[in-house]
Amino acid sequence: MSRTIRVLLAEDQAMVREALAALLGLEDDIEVVAQAARGDEVLPLARAQDVDVALLDIEMPGATGIEAAARLHQELPDVRLVILTTFGRPGYLRTAMESGADAFLVKDAPAAQLAEAIRKVLSGERVIDPTLAAAALAEGANPLTDREREVLRAAADGSTNAELAATLHLSQGTVRNYLSTAIQKLAARNRTEAARIAQDKGWL
Repeated sequence: MSRTIRVLLAEDQAMVREALAALLGLEDDIEVVAQAARGDEVLPLARAQDVDVALLDIEMPGATGIEAAARLHQELPDVRLVILTTFGRPGYLRTAMESGADAFLVKDAPAAQLAEAIRKVLSGERVIDPTLAAAALAEGANPLTDREREVLRAAADGSTNAELAATLHLSQGTVRNYLSTAIQKLAARNRTEAARIAQDKGWL
């Protein structure tokens, strides 16, 4: 008899999390042994419950699913990582794969497809939703550098250049240059529009 696959499910919406857990629980070879509502709960739970596969929603308090995936990949490299998203933001796919994810699926995929993805990643395969993959290829690479992304992400809340400079330990001139370059690359009118465009594409 094959071993039961131990799964951690991280999703901040309780109703969605419980529904996914119930559906996966119907599979003979899968057991949801841990549930998290926050991204920063993922690593300690995965360690405590000796999980095989972590299913991670992207948008969570504490840490995003992608940040949680990167930590798991670093600390518990044997745990397979499946990122779940409701967003059709192709930039997330590239970021997720760079963080060590083994699969990237939309949350409303049929339960049978999700269960099959869990089995596949455990056997060493990568699973990517074909629609998301096609969109990511069509969209092209993220044009922003890491530092431009960092400054634009920090600027999204309306912070002034002086506040950004203090937060990021940069000079105001450097902050201005990064923002200006990011705005140009994204063909935006201002920093607010640039942040929105980058967010919509999953580039932040």
